Amino acid sequence: MPEGRTPGCRKVVLISLAAKYAFFAAVATGANLGAQYLSLSVYSREFSLYAAMALGTLAGLIVKYILDREYIFRYRAKSRMDDMGKFVLYSLMGVFTTFIFWGFELAFHAVFRFDESKYVGALAGLAIGYFIKYQLDKRFVFVKKESV
Repeated sequence: MPEGRTPGCRKVVLISLAAKYAFFAAVATGANLGAQYLSLSVYSREFSLYAAMALGTLAGLIVKYILDREYIFRYRAKSRMDDMGKFVLYSLMGVFTTFIFWGFELAFHAVFRFDESKYVGALAGLAIGYFIKYQLDKRFVFVKKESV
């Protein structure tokens, strides 16, 4: 624990971080579902749900990356290439969690068979996926270098 921080202070910091992360996940979820809704409003033919899921995922990914980079991990890119590299790694970490999200969305849609069920499944999948994503990003993407 950093010098001068009490265990109580550390708990407050962790709760604050969790609240921020949850809020940013909600913002990215809104971007994701909003993009899906708009996509389905414009195109509603064969494979429209899959196209909407892909567009929503991209929208949520970009929003979440920017918010996580700036406010959760406080990462300052050294260059555009460094930032692009982090975005690629961040995106790769999200592949597994995206399959969780898509799986829930498709499963709810298949099982419950009403239009809104896909959004309920998406919310459940995104919540689980974001929890796992934070753990992956903390360990592999936005790794803090130890000072020597």
